[in-house]
Amino acid sequence: MSKSPGRRASAAWIATHINLLRSTDAALVAAAVYAGYLLSDVGFASGGPADKGTAATAAAVTLTWLAALEIYRTRDAKVLGIGADEYKRVASATLRIFGLMAITAVMFSLHGAGAFITVSLPLGLLALTANRWVFRRRLSAEKARGRHLSRALVVGELEDVRYVVQQVSRKSGPVYNILGVCLPGARRGHSLRVDGTQVPVLSSTDDIARTVRLTEADSVIVAGPLPGGNRFIRELGWRLEESSAELILAATLTNVAGPRIHWRPVEGLPLMHVDIPQYSGARHALKRAMDLATALAALLVLSPLILVLALIVKLDSPGPVFFRQDRIGKDGQVFQMFKFRSMVVDAEDRLAALGQQNQGAGVLFKMRDDPRITRCGRWMRKYSLDELPQLWNVVSGHMSMVGPRPPLDREVSKYERHTHRRLLIKPGITGLWQINGRSDLPWDEAVRLDLYYVENWSIAGDLLILWRTFRAVARPSGAY
Repeated sequence: MSKSPGRRASAAWIATHINLLRSTDAALVAAAVYAGYLLSDVGFASGGPADKGTAATAAAVTLTWLAALEIYRTRDAKVLGIGADEYKRVASATLRIFGLMAITAVMFSLHGAGAFITVSLPLGLLALTANRWVFRRRLSAEKARGRHLSRALVVGELEDVRYVVQQVSRKSGPVYNILGVCLPGARRGHSLRVDGTQVPVLSSTDDIARTVRLTEADSVIVAGPLPGGNRFIRELGWRLEESSAELILAATLTNVAGPRIHWRPVEGLPLMHVDIPQYSGARHALKRAMDLATALAALLVLSPLILVLALIVKLDSPGPVFFRQDRIGKDGQVFQMFKFRSMVVDAEDRLAALGQQNQGAGVLFKMRDDPRITRCGRWMRKYSLDELPQLWNVVSGHMSMVGPRPPLDREVSKYERHTHRRLLIKPGITGLWQINGRSDLPWDEAVRLDLYYVENWSIAGDLLILWRTFRAVARPSGAY
């Protein structure tokens, strides 16, 4: 079946976007390699352009680098503008090519190889990453206007469908436009209420293929088990071929990230292996080194701001500049967390009287207009400036730059059994909870995000969270 003009226009825009990205990538790679060519040892030694051997190496590096970006599918429409996978693919393609080049240079004594590794590699990787960021902004701006989203149907049992629709709608970066849902035994005309929004029920699960044709959906998201089991899903995939709609299976292992999942076919049977989470070892040592370097650098750069904030707190209201509070860290160990004092000195004593006005989720106490907050404390909390002293907690080893929220002892005492898994790693100054709504998050969602991070964290993911934290601080939401 032919696509409607709207779908054709969207597909054409995405294709143009990818081709523009491909062209700019090629220009940046060529420029980075040319910079290495000009600065090669051969060029410096002769006082002029490098010799023909170095020129041949430069041409080979350029072509191989561009080929690697294609082979690693760095411009796949499925990863553009979504998560960190786009950046990871660019970095992986680049680093592997230069690793291969380093080995080849040693084996065959390539002319000028050192300049390409020391100049072209960092320059090109930085330029390609910046280029991805610029194009991601362009794509995100279009999707924020409701354009070029994947038109999707969600099918499955009621609760599974509700969960998937809820998760898709909560994400800050739009990916899918949910046209409606298909439920077992349902009839068209009803609706499903999800987070205050009415999502239309378009058909039963027996009529999915016809509904896809009528709505011109791009994809069908299977939210969970369907009547008919695996055979039904297999036949649904065949029927969807007629309309070129993509079949997407939502993983029921909601706290397992891609890097921990490996597929291994055994005699035609695809088996999904899930790696066991690691809570110590080399990766955690690297995380600690990154924490220490980042915290020390931040303390050095931000020391003038910290001194100014300390003076403001001192002049604003009676009491100490810093607020110290016992928090629960890794493995249940108690440590003193530092913050700039943003409340009156008897805030803890007045907490019981405000218990009935709690607006926090779950075991948390939060109030939008807490009368205990000082004048400077209100704007400091809004922009998370009161948390800057926690950089010292990172240096001392009690906290990490990124991690679960550091809980109070009274909160931990009310945890459900599985919630204690938040304490398997160090708490963080920021985390998934901070970049996804902070105090506005429902308690169960905050717990889910923390548990997801505990089991699936990565260095690349930490860097992405830190970057998104800067954006969340500049445009605060849920901070009170």
